[in-house]
Amino acid sequence: MKQLLQNIKTGKTSVEEVPVPAPREGQVLVRVQASLVSAGTERMIVEFAEKSLVGKARSRPDLVKQVLDKAKREGVMPTLQAAFNRLDQPMPLGYSSAGVIVALGKDMPGFKIGQRVACAGLNYAVHAEYNVVPRNLITPIPKNVDFESAAFTTLGAIAMHGFRLTEAGLGETVAVIGMGLLGLLAAQIATAAGCRVLGIDIDPARIQLASSLGLEAVSRQQAVDSAQAFTSQRGFDAVLICADTKSNDPVKLAGVIARDRARVVATGAVGLTFPRKVYYEKELSFINSRSYGPGRYDPSYEENGVDYPIGYVRWTEGRNFEAVLDLMAQSKLNVKPLITHRFPIEQAAQAYEVITGKTKEKFLGVVLTYPQGKKKEEGKIVFPSIVNRQPSIVNLGVLGAGLFANAVLLPAVKKAGDVQFVGIASSGGLHAQHAGKKFGFQYATSSDDEILNDPNINTVAILTRHDSHADLVIKALKAGKHVFVEKPLAINREQLSVISKQLRKTDHGFLMTGFNRRFAPLAQQLRSSLSILQEPKYVHYRVNAGYIPLNHWTQDPAIGGGRIIGEACHFIDFITFLVGAPPVSVNAHALPDGGKYREDNVSMTFTFPDGSIGIVDYLANGDKSFPKERIEVFCGGMVAVLDDFVSLETVRDGRKTRVKSVQDKGHVNEWKAFVKAIREGGEPPIPYEQLIGVTQATFAAVESLRSNSPISI
Repeated sequence: MKQLLQNIKTGKTSVEEVPVPAPREGQVLVRVQASLVSAGTERMIVEFAEKSLVGKARSRPDLVKQVLDKAKREGVMPTLQAAFNRLDQPMPLGYSSAGVIVALGKDMPGFKIGQRVACAGLNYAVHAEYNVVPRNLITPIPKNVDFESAAFTTLGAIAMHGFRLTEAGLGETVAVIGMGLLGLLAAQIATAAGCRVLGIDIDPARIQLASSLGLEAVSRQQAVDSAQAFTSQRGFDAVLICADTKSNDPVKLAGVIARDRARVVATGAVGLTFPRKVYYEKELSFINSRSYGPGRYDPSYEENGVDYPIGYVRWTEGRNFEAVLDLMAQSKLNVKPLITHRFPIEQAAQAYEVITGKTKEKFLGVVLTYPQGKKKEEGKIVFPSIVNRQPSIVNLGVLGAGLFANAVLLPAVKKAGDVQFVGIASSGGLHAQHAGKKFGFQYATSSDDEILNDPNINTVAILTRHDSHADLVIKALKAGKHVFVEKPLAINREQLSVISKQLRKTDHGFLMTGFNRRFAPLAQQLRSSLSILQEPKYVHYRVNAGYIPLNHWTQDPAIGGGRIIGEACHFIDFITFLVGAPPVSVNAHALPDGGKYREDNVSMTFTFPDGSIGIVDYLANGDKSFPKERIEVFCGGMVAVLDDFVSLETVRDGRKTRVKSVQDKGHVNEWKAFVKAIREGGEPPIPYEQLIGVTQATFAAVESLRSNSPISI
């Protein structure tokens, strides 16, 4: 299918062929008929992308600070590589579309194939021939509303939510500053609600367009005098700012024309320096409207489909979508006159020439159109220009093509060598297409089964979200593949039990979890130093993990497993690697979460079969600019300190040795070991009892934490 993409690194806006995405549970696949270009949000993205590297840095000093902090911890070159990889990721444009459902994921009651729907959401309702959209971001289209009008639904909901925040009622007066697309929608919505509305703009053409829609509008120069006459000298009950300007003039004007104790709501991106005197004297309330309504930016609502009870939240973003479409069906919201440009998806890049001002054309509503009634294409893109590498035993298929895959793992696999890149899959298709071209895969697809059932693939790398790891491991093992799965191996005991049973049945493939740190050069050197000491070890692993918001998917026990299971497994495995066996017990304690954390300030003490003790202090309450990891080992008259995989210091018999290197956490060596095992046979690179034992230890650590008691593993 064709999709419009923005390259943040080069600034190029282009239409690319990408695989048709596949709907997951709680999602639908929609064949798009029309989508609306946002002259605000999307223009800002494109203009940012077109800046030079210096210009990007100046406009986002917050990101520059993050990069500098990372460089202090991990070195300049790894940081630059990570930053450029992030910039190189393709960005889908668009967030408002309409079309027809052509496929349903599981658990989608109330929706059916062939149903006409309006779609919303960044990364969902994108400018592409097909969209995959979650249930709370799709809304049925009434019979008498066409696709082009329905494509305005999301923007209409932004205007509607802004109007609701004014709390203006029947007969009250409302001023709308800015008669662009958003302002014209807001003015019509306020009029439909029974308010008396006055529009204000600096462009005579937009004032004239407002008048043609039956709205009253005046110029900025006339605004103050007209406001007095319009409100009988009282001032407006509410002012809705829909302008798009860095100037503070809209906020100043709102204060002047508002009545005493009125409400001012900003939906547009405007300067926010307030004139204190007028806002203080009138005791004005100011609100910055947040997009489409309650539910926006809440993953449980938008991604997981959990609705808010109507008795507590009357107007969610989804119910705002319904209300906008109802107004269109009643002819109270007319968007057709707002359309100034139409482009077929093949010429979509030209639309951005218009909205960024390169063509010097006046514009308002810019709509992209799509082929009608087109048969669904295969969810696969073949790269015929790719020349196959020298034949190799390891023929790789990859499931998951996110930032970690592109920035860390695939470069490491390529550097390790002796791997034929065959196929790569991502559910949305887009990232698979990008990675497929970048790393020289033979094809990209949106179907996991395409990879798992490909007889030319004998090795599968699983780089998806944590909750899918176990199921994909089972499927890949049953398909006779060698399997590399990023940590964690599983997020609950049931999943781990099924994997263990399958491993006992499997004698033709290797399983390896991405515990890369044990393969780091300095880690190998540390292990070698300890191997001659026949005593139990004391190992202390301190991790400055950094704060992750509670709404991040890794914090969700059902998706990410939480940070102990999802990441701390790395550090438990490292101690297991040094000791040579998995732990047999754990006692865990944590700082109070206080509503800010979720079991991610934890101290875990593990005991091992030979009497060794390992302590993992996993902390989210530190400063990210401080180095992340430090390991101290005491054993047999020797002390060793491995500092963030940059330096290794050992002290024995009064003699101190220190080795420094560029940070290397073992990703390349990890794959060299995996490839060697596949090519030559023998034992798995990580013993299965350690893979299973470390995963069991994470579950036991969580249990110990919650039961406040030691747990045998």
